[in-house]
Amino acid sequence: MFNNFKNLSSHQGFVKYFKNTSWLFAEKILRMVVGFSVGIWVARYLGPEQFGLFSYAQSFVGLFSAIATLGLDGIVVRELVRDENKQDELISTTFWLKLIGAFSLLAILAIAVNFTSNDAYTNTLVFIIASATIFQCFNVIDIYFQAKIMGKYIVYANVISLFLSSIIKIILILYNAPLIAFVWTTLFDSLIIALGYIYFFSKISTVKTIFGSAKKDTTVSLLKDSWLMMVAGAAILIYMKIDQVMIQEMLGSEQVGQYAAAVRISEAWYFIPMVVASSLFPAVINAKKQSEALYYARLQRLYDLMVWMAIAVALPMTFFSDFVIQTLYGEQYNQAGNVLMIHVWAGVFVFLSVANDKWFYIENKAGLLAIKVTMGAISNIILNYMLIPKYGINGAAIATIISYSISVLWSDVAMQSIRFLLVMKLKSIFLVNSIRKIK
Repeated sequence: MFNNFKNLSSHQGFVKYFKNTSWLFAEKILRMVVGFSVGIWVARYLGPEQFGLFSYAQSFVGLFSAIATLGLDGIVVRELVRDENKQDELISTTFWLKLIGAFSLLAILAIAVNFTSNDAYTNTLVFIIASATIFQCFNVIDIYFQAKIMGKYIVYANVISLFLSSIIKIILILYNAPLIAFVWTTLFDSLIIALGYIYFFSKISTVKTIFGSAKKDTTVSLLKDSWLMMVAGAAILIYMKIDQVMIQEMLGSEQVGQYAAAVRISEAWYFIPMVVASSLFPAVINAKKQSEALYYARLQRLYDLMVWMAIAVALPMTFFSDFVIQTLYGEQYNQAGNVLMIHVWAGVFVFLSVANDKWFYIENKAGLLAIKVTMGAISNIILNYMLIPKYGINGAAIATIISYSISVLWSDVAMQSIRFLLVMKLKSIFLVNSIRKIK
């Protein structure tokens, strides 16, 4: 084992990816500690009803946010890794596409709010949060740093934003600020991150400018590959956000607050698979170039790792959910413990899906992924309609687990070409490889 570690530590590729992952992982840990702590303080200050309204507005915008990203992120990373000569036109074209996507989101939201029971105040909250997507077009710089394995610059920008945002939120609490003041901080966060990205990009990048003209051929090529990923992303956001929107319509803001408090803890760990998968995405692409056997061996190990990490989170949360909720949020969130105990097991499927989605990017099978997540989204809506009236917010948590399993696992049964992925994922869930090693 020592020799294996020594060999890895002397391998330039391993060291490069390990350092990049370490930077991203450290930032997410810091965000979880600082941002999560301040977020809990905000939730305690606002109380279940106001916090529920805030969470509902975020979830409602989240339903449509795939329009702003256009499904481009993974596609652009792939293209930047494949051909560095096209990086200037890729970056510029992606920037303008994302900007158009952001304004399209605002236009669609202006129509969508008319089909809700929202009052004018709630709609104001929605549009303030949605306006933050305008600055997210600068996330194209994040994509560039991902492709170049330069995660530390992403971390620098995010940490600056995190600390400034946290200080402002603490000041707002101390001065008894209203809910809308906290909503404005979401816009401020996006602005600061954008400025940070621009600064580091101007210092480090070999790209001339992100404001260059969009190339027609590149635009067509990117949208041709990404539109199905946008559909898939929209479906993913629907089955991740629709529960809070439906709880608002059926049960009201206070119940959304109870549910959101539990979900914030349950989903706080989702950064782990995202960091690992994002950092190793270029390495996985290169593994496929070497051999199919190595490619799928690494994919299986990644599945195994994801399941182990998810179980390591879910088990203690199951037994200590009430204690965790009462300690962090207080007695006013007394219904959130049961939700956390159920919802945290959705992480097994979320962790797996983050790794699994990379396969669809690499194999350029966005259509199949779109079908899978659409099946999950539709099942989540149906299950929420069935279970929320009967079991309340606990029903929404149950619907989440079932719909996630449909999207990540059981939808593979309907598609013969990817059934082998179901076998790989089931091996991971039932710890087949781990049991073999023990024997």
